[in-house]
Amino acid sequence: MAKDIQPIFILPEHTQRTTGKNAQRNNIMAAKLVSDIVRTTLGPKGMDKMIVDSMGDVIITNDGVTILREMSIEHPAAKMLVEIAKTQEQEVGDGTTTAVVLAGELLKNAEALLDQNIHPTVIAKGYRIAAEKANHILEGMGKPIKESDHELLKKIAITAITGKEAEHAKESLSNLLVKAVSSVLEKKTVNGKEYIVIDKNDIKIEKNVGGSVEDSELIEGIVLDKEKIHPSMPSQIANAKIALIDSAIEVKNTEIDAKIQITDPEKMQAFLQMEENMLRAMVTKIVEAGANVVLCQKGIDDLAQHFLAKKGIYACRRVKKSDMEKLSRATGATIVTDIDDLTAKDLGTAGMIEEVKVKDEGMTYVKKCRNAKAVTILVKGGTEHVIAEIERAMEDAIGDLISALKNGKIVAGAGSCEIELSRQLREYSNSLSGREQLAVKAFADSMEVIPKTLAENAGLDPIDILVALKSAHDKKQVWAGVDVFSGKVIDAWDEGIIEPLRIKTQAVSSASEVAVMILRIDDVIAGNQGSAGSGGGQGMGGMPQGMPEY
Repeated sequence: MAKDIQPIFILPEHTQRTTGKNAQRNNIMAAKLVSDIVRTTLGPKGMDKMIVDSMGDVIITNDGVTILREMSIEHPAAKMLVEIAKTQEQEVGDGTTTAVVLAGELLKNAEALLDQNIHPTVIAKGYRIAAEKANHILEGMGKPIKESDHELLKKIAITAITGKEAEHAKESLSNLLVKAVSSVLEKKTVNGKEYIVIDKNDIKIEKNVGGSVEDSELIEGIVLDKEKIHPSMPSQIANAKIALIDSAIEVKNTEIDAKIQITDPEKMQAFLQMEENMLRAMVTKIVEAGANVVLCQKGIDDLAQHFLAKKGIYACRRVKKSDMEKLSRATGATIVTDIDDLTAKDLGTAGMIEEVKVKDEGMTYVKKCRNAKAVTILVKGGTEHVIAEIERAMEDAIGDLISALKNGKIVAGAGSCEIELSRQLREYSNSLSGREQLAVKAFADSMEVIPKTLAENAGLDPIDILVALKSAHDKKQVWAGVDVFSGKVIDAWDEGIIEPLRIKTQAVSSASEVAVMILRIDDVIAGNQGSAGSGGGQGMGGMPQGMPEY
């Protein structure tokens, strides 16, 4: 009589395992749900999301990466889509929603191929081929742009701002943004080739509740959230000579533990006098260097504050390191660690330094800097929520401008790029043999999700719009896109709807990579995050079996 075969356990108790098609379906469903969350925010007619965190703080935005970051998504496959949004934000600064929506559509179309029993590795290979070809097509479509093309740069900024909270002031804001980016732009030559170098951190965005968005201004210099440290100091200094000091203007403590015993009152007085003389010597050194403004990264002793005020010097303390670096680039000052080494050559210049009261808080404006390589955009608006959303829109626009100038190529928006890409990829798929052809066609179909979503979010019929767009592109109208305001097909380039090429190439690469990664997963093994004996049987961040959490 055969013995009963005992079950063999190779995984810990309560470990959850999903295999084969179930694992693929769950992962694809989770990714599609994330894509659907941000899909309604795409385009000029996109809607906003209100996110309330556990502390009751409210964020109102249609910025894809902000929505996904604030939602605290737990599902492991869904997290992958959050990662591509973050990558898009870091690499380009905009186009996060496009990348996520594209990834969701690629997985949706892959699911249809899986239903036809096409193997995931075949789909993955086809998607890789299509992504490589797509980027090659996009490179060929891109048009050149230079830093002197101010009108084109302005159109890029307006395109980025349209559909956001700041849209009604897009003209004035786009002028500020182009001017800011042009100010911090530098050219470097490496091996005989000239490169444009722009550091996004050199453009500081400072928020100021009050007034309207149109009152926002560009300050050729830096705004510090610091006030002067002594009431007797002047509130305004013209033709400022600025010393940036990265050490405390205080009497230093000894490096070793030391005990000083004083038995004579006269010695006590001499000891205090010595401290005073040391502080006076520091201030004298600053005065001799010719400085009339001191911005210190560390502390400033009360007595030193008094001496500085008597000399008519404006001073701030505890200035952030990042702000000190920006001040150095804006004013041309050298950050000095030892006051004894301070000379006139280390000083920076600014046309005006002044203290401004904003809601009972003092702020220091360092402005009118000549050839400032760090600037500040002062954003104004009615409420904190409005200003926060305007700031996000401006950061997207800055990212677009920097990306366009660094890469040197731009394309038209309004879905024109994606429809042309879809058309050319379909033609390319006909040259392929084997099942990869189906995957390339699915990739081409996925590109249509962008103009389709733009139409849906504007309340238009997506089928009518897609038919009209395809017809226009078949007639070689490469920049034919959808006007979400009139519902008609327009030449997006002529209408000034311009985007950096890098948005498109990065979105296609990121979306295809994450789609391929999710498709290749056929086994999900998730350990229980609770205690071993809890019996909860929940893995993947508390995800009930077979049900994606988002």
